Amino acid sequence: MFKKNKKITKYRRYSFFNIGTLLFGIVFLYMIICLFLYFTDTHITSYEVQRGSITGNYRFHALSLRTETIVNATQSGGVRYYVREGSRTSAGSTVCSINETGSTDPIAYNDFSMTSDDESRMQNMLSSFTMNFTDNAFQNVYELKSNVQTAISEILQDSTDAPAYVRNQCTASESGFVIYNIDGYESLTDSDINSAMFDRSSYHVQNLRNSSVSAGNPLFKLITKEDWALYFPIDDKLRTELADATTLRFRFLKDNVTFSAPFMIIQNGTESFGKITLSNSLVRYATDRFLEIELVMNKKTGLKIPTSAIVQREFYRIPEDYVTKNEDTDTEITLKVEHFDDDGSSTTRYVTANVYSHSDGYYLVDRNLLTEGDSILMENSSNRIQLQEKDVEVLHGVYNINKGYAVFREITVIDENEEYCIVSSNNIYSLAAYDYIVMNADEVTEDQIVY
Repeated sequence: MFKKNKKITKYRRYSFFNIGTLLFGIVFLYMIICLFLYFTDTHITSYEVQRGSITGNYRFHALSLRTETIVNATQSGGVRYYVREGSRTSAGSTVCSINETGSTDPIAYNDFSMTSDDESRMQNMLSSFTMNFTDNAFQNVYELKSNVQTAISEILQDSTDAPAYVRNQCTASESGFVIYNIDGYESLTDSDINSAMFDRSSYHVQNLRNSSVSAGNPLFKLITKEDWALYFPIDDKLRTELADATTLRFRFLKDNVTFSAPFMIIQNGTESFGKITLSNSLVRYATDRFLEIELVMNKKTGLKIPTSAIVQREFYRIPEDYVTKNEDTDTEITLKVEHFDDDGSSTTRYVTANVYSHSDGYYLVDRNLLTEGDSILMENSSNRIQLQEKDVEVLHGVYNINKGYAVFREITVIDENEEYCIVSSNNIYSLAAYDYIVMNADEVTEDQIVY
């Protein structure tokens, strides 16, 4: 049997409260306090000033309305058209003919020939169709067929033998542009415009160029006046931008042609629409009910800042003859101020003031730096001025935080919308590109440390 080892060595126990635990506890407590202050403190967001603009060019599918007259057939029969769609015809000219037998009149192709201009027109028509054709718009094949037939009929009508086969002529009652479709928008006025009309997915056009027609049905349409108008919906933002506009510059994206035309805003209930009035160039766009346009707005560029950064401050206006300029900087001046106490005694002191603006012979200094009733003394003279309420001027500005504390800087707004504004940058007392400002001016006060 082995003897039991009765010698037991006890390990030394260390106290839980030692220097390491104390240091760890202090660091942990410091972290907890910092986190508490971080989540309960107001966080100041900075914004880097950049050059830019806030007014962009807006694009719309504008609705075009003209003076349109629908001509109905006086009898039933087969129809042949002789005028190309979109071309202008004179009063009394033949637009189409109707064969009461129900079939179209045969065309005499004897000695039929085309000029070089006719051939070029045909080639352009076919080339345009080929380049723009898609399987989803197969109906354009029938439109091409109608265009070719009309072009041939138009060529034949110009020949000397045309009267031999044109009978039961349908003529234009007045001069105008010939259109071969109707869509129900022919008689709309300003008061009829609503936002649903700009939903092109529900827009439907009825093609009138058919091989036959019934008496009383639409045969063709005439646009009888050169005056026409474009309409497009506008929101509150654009309405504000265009509120004072009487003319508008815009571009047709169809052919990249730019126009300037009279403009007005129409209010129909709660909806607002822009109206552009034109008196020329209808021949270019007579066949289009919807035209994509781009408003060419005057872009004002400068320093772009958020409107939330803007604050108003009050300043005393001091004549420049009463200040001593700092030779080292244009942003500081010295004032000789006489202050009157409540007991009637006065003290004179020199005050160094930051300049917030200098124009028209006056310096603007912080109102909180002086007291109403103080007198500003002219150096080496007995002249003085006493500060009164009439000497107070209000400036719009932002808080610059380049140096780690909030400094008011005057701004001159040259363009604005609801979120941003553009300010000029040609003022030494204002902002410069890449300055940092407080995004929300309500979060800070003058000279507050932000870093």
